[in-house]
Amino acid sequence: MRTDNATLFAEGSVSTLRLIVYLAFSVALMVLDHRGHYLEVLRRTASALVEPAYRLAAFPADVARATRTAVATQDRLAGENRELREQLLLAQARLNRLDTLVAQNARLKGLLDAQKNLGLSVQFARLVDVDLDPFRHRIVLDVGTNQGIAIGQPVIDAHGVMGQIIEVLPNTAVAMLITDPTHAIPVVIERTGLRTIAYGSGAIDRLELPNIPISADVKPGDKLLTSGLGGRFPAGFPVGEIGSVSNDKSGMFAAATARPSAALDRSGEVLLLRDQPQPYGPPALQGEMGPPAELAGPAPDAPPAAAAATSP
Repeated sequence: MRTDNATLFAEGSVSTLRLIVYLAFSVALMVLDHRGHYLEVLRRTASALVEPAYRLAAFPADVARATRTAVATQDRLAGENRELREQLLLAQARLNRLDTLVAQNARLKGLLDAQKNLGLSVQFARLVDVDLDPFRHRIVLDVGTNQGIAIGQPVIDAHGVMGQIIEVLPNTAVAMLITDPTHAIPVVIERTGLRTIAYGSGAIDRLELPNIPISADVKPGDKLLTSGLGGRFPAGFPVGEIGSVSNDKSGMFAAATARPSAALDRSGEVLLLRDQPQPYGPPALQGEMGPPAELAGPAPDAPPAAAAATSP
């Protein structure tokens, strides 16, 4: 039994005729589809059936592209986030520095105003160290003997008395604060004129005034000023404000506490008072006062007795 295995492009008249029929049929289908779009539905169906295969074939490339994009985007966002954090930190540091400069300018203006209002000779200094141990309250200043500082000079800020110099080195000086447990300062109550002594308590925000007469008129809110006694602190500088008044344990005296006027735990700049010349003895005599010479008139005539003595 013989089989016909002839193909479409095999040699012979049958194959040629078959090829011509197929070509004519294809041309007819293309013409009909072009004019009447009869195969549109078929193409859509075929495209819908083939599309998953296209997507499946393109899936690895899409995944690789998406991964590269995600990594690049994440790196870019991380870099932008880091840069923004650095800019924010820098802006915050500048803002904090600006606040510090504003506060420093306010303190310096207060010191300048205090110097002008007092009309005293002062030396400006900055704090370089602070020691607020409960048993000693000290500050270290950036001036010393090379700047003309001497032991015993009073130290003030824009608000009141801070303490006095107790140690001097060539370029630094140590001052004892008025709240030091070993410090005492003569004060006067501004409202009544009562003189007493304010002692350091060891607490940066409290002064102690023991041994006040029980009958003395002392009230919370009274202002304490330097009395000038002892010759160390000039009179009239603010020292503190009475906070509370009570009787001592013996009941024979009153005791009070006061809050210092100076910003002992906040001031960064201070003034050191220089010794002021004090007048001694009575004031100098003033010249004889009277009307101007042109308004005094002619000199008075000689008395009659003198004129009679000269006559014969």
